[in-house]
Amino acid sequence: MKSFSPDFLWGGAVAANQCEGAYLEDGKGLSTADLLNRETYGKDNIPLEIDPQKFYPTHSAIDFYHTYRDDIALLGEMGLKCFRISIPWSRIFPNGDDEKPNEEALKHYDDLFSCCTQYNIEPLVTLSHCEMPLAILKKYGGWKNRKVINLFAKYAETCFRRYGSKVKYWITFNEINYIFMQGYLYQNGGVILHEGENKEQLQYQVAYNQLVANARCVKLCHEIIPGAYISAMVEGSLGYYQSSKPEEILFALNDNRQYSYMFLDVLCKGKFPYDWHTAVRRNEIKIETDPADDELLRENTVDYIPISYYNSRISIDPALICSSKDAASFSREAFKNPYLRQTDWGTVIDPVGLRIVLNDFYARYGKPLFIVENGMGAKDVLTAAKEVHDNYRIDYLREHIKQMRLAVDDGVNVIGYTVWGCIDLVSQSRGEMSKRYGFIYVDINDDGSGSRARYKKDSFFWYKKVIASNGEDLSE
Repeated sequence: MKSFSPDFLWGGAVAANQCEGAYLEDGKGLSTADLLNRETYGKDNIPLEIDPQKFYPTHSAIDFYHTYRDDIALLGEMGLKCFRISIPWSRIFPNGDDEKPNEEALKHYDDLFSCCTQYNIEPLVTLSHCEMPLAILKKYGGWKNRKVINLFAKYAETCFRRYGSKVKYWITFNEINYIFMQGYLYQNGGVILHEGENKEQLQYQVAYNQLVANARCVKLCHEIIPGAYISAMVEGSLGYYQSSKPEEILFALNDNRQYSYMFLDVLCKGKFPYDWHTAVRRNEIKIETDPADDELLRENTVDYIPISYYNSRISIDPALICSSKDAASFSREAFKNPYLRQTDWGTVIDPVGLRIVLNDFYARYGKPLFIVENGMGAKDVLTAAKEVHDNYRIDYLREHIKQMRLAVDDGVNVIGYTVWGCIDLVSQSRGEMSKRYGFIYVDINDDGSGSRARYKKDSFFWYKKVIASNGEDLSE
């Protein structure tokens, strides 16, 4: 069987809003993520002020902003070759449209990337990971406003010029196709959905503006950092057919087109596909465009396809199971598959699905693929001896790595694999610490209490061996 490339990027991934804390330190402005508490995750209309009576998990998170040197040292001990992290836009430009960047924040990431270099860890940087300056939402309405494209391009250019000598791999937007999921009009788009507004109109406009912004960033990145890899990232699940009934196959086909291929077509081929135009026409959506957009998109396609993969799903027409006005929110749920197990949070476990996705995307687009998120959220138990015996996580990762290697043997060009939440952090879905993904246990509870001490889980030592053997040794 074909082995992984000698320069394969084994690593881990985190997001700033889920790990950094220090939410107003060193000149950082409020971000949209700073307003999420346990009651507002998953909602598209939330209060735009902080309630002092409520707990906001990301305000302190795991305090990575202050502990990054020690935490990266642990990642270096594990042998990581790549570390994916996001830069909060609201640290660099606190209001989003500031004339000059925040030098104190720029210096912080200079030091962080230098720390990565010290341990021979390649940084992979996401520019927008479920957050943006709150001031942009309040002043411009978020990503529904085309003016935000120029603001984001200025932020991206600042990062490219400052960190281009240290960072080769870039992601513009995290899970850009998640804009169609409940709660992500706010989290990914920085848009508040008001009563009576056309949600679909907003979703398509946000998607359009971010795809144009991505092309702007690709152009800038290629000009400033020759040899860099840059792309927006997609959530990489594919919807399975529920049965062989033709109507259900047609629904699944259209579901995958809207959720995955429409975005990838623009990113990789440089133009909106026919079904984008069909959806816009049928739903009477009016997209604000510019005549220069077509050339910009055509001339600035992406270098690779970064994906997250946690599970597959079954594409089920919500009209068959639900008659409520919110039926559309059911269309991409990971419905229970009788052939697959589930995690404690109801996520199906489908390692073979990863091989399917890798083959499907590579056959369609021919771009290198990078799995920048894969992992298992679980309720880990810290023993009296300060150990965590997470064999279930080892089993999950082992089976996905096996399928990734089979995809490589199939001929797919996979360049890296960064396990999500390599150190425990606040979950994006519900703001929990108890939904743990990491190789490193962080002693913090859902209410923010705890010692904040770090402990190596069994999976830490297992993954260290996997990396050292370049994926050859997957035994416990």
